[in-house]
Amino acid sequence: MNKSDTIKELAIALNKAQAEMSGAKKSAANPFFKSKYANLEEVIACVKEPFADNGLSFMQFPITEDDRAGVETIVMHESGEWISGSFMLKPTKLDPQGQGSSFSYAKRYALQSILGIPSEDDDGNAASAKKPLMTAKDAASKLETAKTVDDLVKVWNSLPIDIKQLESVIAAKDSKKAGLTK
Repeated sequence: MNKSDTIKELAIALNKAQAEMSGAKKSAANPFFKSKYANLEEVIACVKEPFADNGLSFMQFPITEDDRAGVETIVMHESGEWISGSFMLKPTKLDPQGQGSSFSYAKRYALQSILGIPSEDDDGNAASAKKPLMTAKDAASKLETAKTVDDLVKVWNSLPIDIKQLESVIAAKDSKKAGLTK
């Protein structure tokens, strides 16, 4: 990571922006893994308005080094303060398409990482040993185990963000909460 001499104003603005940001929605399909993931457009959609409202912006530059390709991401504040970091990947093929794919992945992952944007992105299952995904039914069962409102909050916070966005899971949480607060 690199940064300007001071980052006080940047830190304050980034804190405010992060409080306004939501998780990146999984709207893109990965046919190879039969899964959905948050694409770069969704990640950018999460930051666009909170960044504009707090004097923040970002830039990403493609970079290459030896047999790796990636991006440098720079987050800037209107005060002139900035932070940056690089994220490099080894393309599966050393051709323009392989490098382009690495640039795309790096842009999305670097931006999510540097800004703390959550997403249960499962298009990298091969690298993560294909952990089983939680279903809405699993989440509802887990919510049902809560004995108090505090337990319910803990269970809710433990659920993956994509599961918490499902209407049936939200309904199960609301129903359980209603039963606990009577």
